[in-house]
Amino acid sequence: RAYDTLEETLEVTKQSTKDTHNHPEGLKVAQTTSACIFLARKGKSKEEIKEYIEKTFGYNLNRTCDEIRPTYDFDVTCQGSVPESIIAFLESTNFENAIRLAVSLGGDADTMGAITGSIAEAYYGGVPDDIRKEVLKRLPNEFVEVMQKFYQKYVENEK
Repeated sequence: RAYDTLEETLEVTKQSTKDTHNHPEGLKVAQTTSACIFLARKGKSKEEIKEYIEKTFGYNLNRTCDEIRPTYDFDVTCQGSVPESIIAFLESTNFENAIRLAVSLGGDADTMGAITGSIAEAYYGGVPDDIRKEVLKRLPNEFVEVMQKFYQKYVENEK
């Protein structure tokens, strides 16, 4: 099952992040992303998510995708892609729109799409069936099996 409290979620994120992103900024963005997903999963509004992230982690989320896009360059740094990914989610109207907004920024599209998509999936109640079915057709069976186990353990138990 997924973690029941934000504090537990942030602690587990800290423990799992130290091996792959052992830098204060890496931990900060990992916890920021985990917090967004947790809050979205718990039914918080976009404004509540935005306020929590700004207050707790100090990111400026008061920009729009239209403001970011003209001057944004490919940026693989945590601080140069995570806030933009969250902004894409905050502006979105549904799951697909969230992914399209993230990719439209022109940055590290796969990472940004994954971050935005993870938050959007939690917020909007899943990946739309047509998108999910198309993606599953393109993945190796072992990836699909891992995803199915994850969903059975963490997502389906939530319902």
